[in-house]
Amino acid sequence: MKAALLRIYLSENDKYKGKAAHHAVLEFLRDEGIAGATVHHCMEGYGIQNKIHTASVLRLGTDLPVIIQAVDKEEKIRNIIPELKKILPTELITLQEIEIVSGDNFRDEI
Repeated sequence: MKAALLRIYLSENDKYKGKAAHHAVLEFLRDEGIAGATVHHCMEGYGIQNKIHTASVLRLGTDLPVIIQAVDKEEKIRNIIPELKKILPTELITLQEIEIVSGDNFRDEI
């Protein structure tokens, strides 16, 4: 079954309307009926500014990378991208075609 994988790269300190941006996006995806989404809290990474964010014990403050992944039909994912751009106007958002090969209950959802 063909589907789409949406991936959003952001930081754990990003905010949207006073709450953690990753939580706001997860709620938005759920409310839009997206079949499945996961938030990954990452150990280390860097973005466009080449500043490495890490969970090193030597650092007092953290601003670790967060990746949100969502899976559903491509059309459904594409329809929510304009609103996601309003929530996260400067964050990297990618979309790729995927094929679901296992997970019968999930496949029935989309």
